[in-house]
Amino acid sequence: MSKPLNTNVPSGLVSGKAKLRMNLIMLVVLGLYIFSSVMTNSSVLRFNAEFFENVWVMVVQLFPPNWAYTGVVWDKLMETVKMALIATTIAGILCIPFSLLAANNIVHNKFLYNFTKMFLNIMRTIPELILAVVFVGLFGIGVFSGILALIIFSLGILAKLISETIESIDMNPLEAIRASGGNTLQVIWYAVVPQVLPQFVSFTLYVFEINVRASVVLGFVGAGGIGLILRQQINFLSYQNVSTIIVITFVVVVIIDYISNKLRGRLV
Repeated sequence: MSKPLNTNVPSGLVSGKAKLRMNLIMLVVLGLYIFSSVMTNSSVLRFNAEFFENVWVMVVQLFPPNWAYTGVVWDKLMETVKMALIATTIAGILCIPFSLLAANNIVHNKFLYNFTKMFLNIMRTIPELILAVVFVGLFGIGVFSGILALIIFSLGILAKLISETIESIDMNPLEAIRASGGNTLQVIWYAVVPQVLPQFVSFTLYVFEINVRASVVLGFVGAGGIGLILRQQINFLSYQNVSTIIVITFVVVVIIDYISNKLRGRLV
């Protein structure tokens, strides 16, 4: 009696039809990249001898940094850090109710849940630079416009991260408190907060890092901070002052990222 043929195909093998489909997809993607490169004139061929000569000229103009300009840089840099700190703190407080409303295991009203999700999605789709431009037009040049832009930008990110964390928590403590007669606030305070607090602090520190870097860019549109004087010095062709701003900003951002990473590593 003949043995039945083994019709099981090894999982590591791919059919010819699947390979053809994958190759066609790769060719289409490659074609799109080539088309985009040609249309935007962003070919790697632009990295020619003239490009590297211009880079060398720029480097020569940047060095040595003008350390006498440090006082002005330091004041504006601290203003940038304060902008990020205020915006992150306010966004961290505001994100708490939004995070709860955007968690499907806390809010059982589908309309409220979907509306909050849609609202947060809209907030995340607006770049902070566009927000800064709008607020500068409304409130004028200064730190206040930058803080408002960073608050909205941070709120969208934090609310999404925290809501997803809430949706992944252990539901047994929540059900136990509800079964014992606890109300919604008691459920949140005694069952939700202890489970998400470390992640909440970690995400808030992470957003603070992002805001420090983002606030530098916001200054280019008049939203205060170190970016404002960076743009001024570039326009004045004061490249040694620009070098001072870049070096000091780089060092401070690296220190902030290092401290934040250490704190987040201990919390999670």
